[in-house]
Amino acid sequence: MRRALLLLCLPLILSLLLLPPPAAAQDEAVLAAARERMVREQILERGITDARILGAFRKVPRHLFVAPRYRGQAYGDFPLPIEEGQTISQPYIVAIMTAVIAPTASKKVLEIGTGSGYQAAVMAELAREVYTIEIFPSLADASRRLLQGMGYRNIRFRTGNGYVGWPEAAPFDGIIVTCAPDHIPAPLLEQLAVGGRLVIPIRYSDTVQDLLLVEKLPDGRLKKTNLIPVLFVPMIRANAR
Repeated sequence: MRRALLLLCLPLILSLLLLPPPAAAQDEAVLAAARERMVREQILERGITDARILGAFRKVPRHLFVAPRYRGQAYGDFPLPIEEGQTISQPYIVAIMTAVIAPTASKKVLEIGTGSGYQAAVMAELAREVYTIEIFPSLADASRRLLQGMGYRNIRFRTGNGYVGWPEAAPFDGIIVTCAPDHIPAPLLEQLAVGGRLVIPIRYSDTVQDLLLVEKLPDGRLKKTNLIPVLFVPMIRANAR
């Protein structure tokens, strides 16, 4: 009798095994494949070869940092809009800004402009501590909830004016600015450690910006290098702490 029942159930068991995976699993597989293509085609093939950085971009699910209606485009080679008229940067721009400050497991970094939290998540995979400041309370609250919900415990959050930095936590080994002022904020230069690196888009007009790398040399001098043309949202200095 048991054998008969087993024979009767076998076609049902086989049919269940052959069923396609649930839609959610299919979606995750598609997104994971898109993320791998992003890393290979947009980052690795453009010359960023550091295995730790590539690993961080493979690990962080970029689609969680955009609105649901944009998730199908999350791994495209372009920026996307987020709330408050801000943007999540093109993956390559996030990658080059991360690479040039050379974050390591012993370093402390500062981010000006948390946005949806993607850059902070990438840096948290690489650095010892990440301090991130966002001027829009709605973005600051949403990114904090998301990043803490994802398990990040090495990120410190502040809502306020990024122009003034985070003086009580300085000095920082690396500083990333994800919005464009028309000059380098003096407080950020003061908070950059000797040997540290700051990367910032500088806005010369409404349409002309350059990504600038600033290194603080052992003698205190600043070495400045223009990297690539970029286009970031302007830095907002209202609502200072």
